[in-house]
Order: sequence, then C-alpha cells, then structure tokens
Amino acid sequence: MKSIPILLLVLLMLLSVSAAQNSPARTDVYHVHFATAAPGKAVQLADSFKTPLPNDPMPGHTIVLRHNYGDAWDYVVIQHMGTKATVEATPSAIPSSVRDLYAWHNDTYANGPSWAEFTRAMGIGDQASKTSGSEYVVSVYRAVPAHRDQLEKMLGAAPQPGAAGNVIMQHLEGGPWNYLSIVRFSSWHDLATSETNDAAQMSKNQGPWFDMRDHTSFHNDTLADRIVP
Repeated sequence: MKSIPILLLVLLMLLSVSAAQNSPARTDVYHVHFATAAPGKAVQLADSFKTPLPNDPMPGHTIVLRHNYGDAWDYVVIQHMGTKATVEATPSAIPSSVRDLYAWHNDTYANGPSWAEFTRAMGIGDQASKTSGSEYVVSVYRAVPAHRDQLEKMLGAAPQPGAAGNVIMQHLEGGPWNYLSIVRFSSWHDLATSETNDAAQMSKNQGPWFDMRDHTSFHNDTLADRIVP
C-alpha cells in the first residue's frame, strides 16, 4: 500500500517531463512580421528579406515563410530578438525602395522557445540544407474569453502525427492574436498523411477540430514553404 503514492509520484513526474517536451519554455522574444507585397512586387519583397538589417540584434536568426494556401499574407518573417527587445522613438530609416514593395504589413512581439529549440523544430540552422522540402502550417489563435488557459493546454498537447517540429509562441505586443503555432512537416506527403488522419477523426465527430472550437473565438491556418534560410 505504501508503494502507491510513490508510483503516482513517478507517473506525475513522467507526465510533467512529457508536457515539457511538447511545450518548451518560452524564454526568448521574437518579432513576427506578416507582409503582403504590392502588386507585381512579390519577388522583390522576398529578396529584401534576405538581407539583414544594419541594426539586426541577432544576424542570421531569422526564418521567412511564403504563403501557399490560406490567409491573406504573402510572407511571414520571424526574427529572434534574444531574451528582450526594445523599441526606440527614432526607428531605423527604411529606404523608400523597400517601403514601396509593401501593400500592407503587421508586426507582433511574441515569446517563444530558445533559438536552439526553435531551429531544431523548424529544421533550420545546421539542418537547413536537408529540410528544403519542408512544408509549414502557420496558425494564429484568439481564445474565447476565460478560455486562454484551455487553449494553451490544447496547443501544447502532443503535436500532430507525422509532424517533424512544432513551435508555439504567445503574443506580447502587437496583433490581435493570443498564440501563433508553426508546425513543420518534412514533405507534402507527411502533411497529407496527417490531414487524412484528422479527416478520419472528424468523421467520428471527435478530435482536435472539435476541441479547438470550444476554446477559440478566431483562428486561421496557412500552408507555407520556407525561403530563408
């Protein structure tokens, strides 16, 4: 009988470790930049993202994803800022040649995992040359009032079957979303397999599709490929 509490303690510890593996601590700050190009300027705008800004606090700590299907943006640029970020009254001047490439954009500061964890999940860094065929699902979520904890718990659960990496970021300042999720698949085939599994659950009126609708007032999903690095 005395062994039961010990077994329960071990079980709880294992569950805690599993949860931590699924949802790494959000220790760092990231700048999330959604952008749509002016008509006829999509290539030029993409090229502008490939050159680091002179005041970039973390040169090379950037990923750029390009819209395939989904929301209205053309690109999302996610830049690692370190463990803190500052905003100055006098911003860096943006050349008109770059400024005029935009139709619109929005910016949000969010917290996320360490850069090492981020690069592992997103298949960049030392892995970049081997993961060029990756496909990404970029999702933003706004929670139902009083359901933010439940939404975060749902997003932090085990990643989709077949996913090669998963990152969850939480809004700090900026856009009207609470969480940003980026799920990486190694190929379109892996993504299609995952979607097929989801469809099978949906046909039984169960699974993440239904769970999400209990806790979100708004969300959208966009399929994207990677152009940087």
